[in-house]
Amino acid sequence: MTRRQTGPKTGPKTGRKTGRKTAGQAGFTLLEIIVALAVFGFLLVGLSQTVRFGLTAWRQDARMSDGKTDLEAVDRVLRSVVENLIPDEDPARPSIDGSANTLTGVTRIRLPGSGLRSERVQAGLAVSGNRLVLRWRPDPHTMPFGPPPKPSETDLVGGVARLAIEYWRRPGVWVSQWHEPDPPLLVRLRVLFAGSKPPRWPDIVVAPMLSRP
Repeated sequence: MTRRQTGPKTGPKTGRKTGRKTAGQAGFTLLEIIVALAVFGFLLVGLSQTVRFGLTAWRQDARMSDGKTDLEAVDRVLRSVVENLIPDEDPARPSIDGSANTLTGVTRIRLPGSGLRSERVQAGLAVSGNRLVLRWRPDPHTMPFGPPPKPSETDLVGGVARLAIEYWRRPGVWVSQWHEPDPPLLVRLRVLFAGSKPPRWPDIVVAPMLSRP
C-alpha cells in the first residue's frame, strides 16, 4: 500500500505571518503615541504663551492710547481757557486773578449741550484733592441783581499732585502772581502728577487775548 506524501503546509502559516505583519504596520506603538503627545503638549504651551504675550501687549497699548487721548483732551481745554481770557472792561480791575496754583478769569469755552458755540463764562483752574478741575459759571456781563449761581465743577484729569502756573511780564521774567489790569503776555501751565513714576507732561505755554472788548 503506497503512503501518500503530503507537502509542507506553507499556505496557512504564510497567511498568518502576513496578517500579523500588516497589523503591526497599520498601528502605532506606545512609544510613538507618547512622543506625539509630548510634541503636541510643547506646541500648546508655545501657542498659549504667544497668545498671552499678544493680549498683554494689546492691553498695554490700549492703556497708553487712552492715556494719550485723555491728556490731549485736557491740553485742548487748558489752552482754550487761557487763549480766550477776556480782559475786564474796567481798566481799574485786574483782567485775571492769578496765583502760583490757581487761575480765575472770564473766558469763552464750549459748554456741554451748547454745540459748537462758545459761551462766555467765569472760569477757574485749580487742583482739588488729586484732581485737576475746571470750575465755571455763566458770566452775566452785567451787574447781577441777586447772588451769583453756584459754579459747576468738571474733572479734567486725576492723579495730579500740583498745578504750577507762571506769568510772563516785561522785560522778560516769569512771575508767580498776576493781579494787573492787562493780562500777561504768556501763561505757562505745568501739571505735576503724583506717584513714584509719574507721567511727564510738557509745559503748556499760551498767549491770552490781549485786546480789551
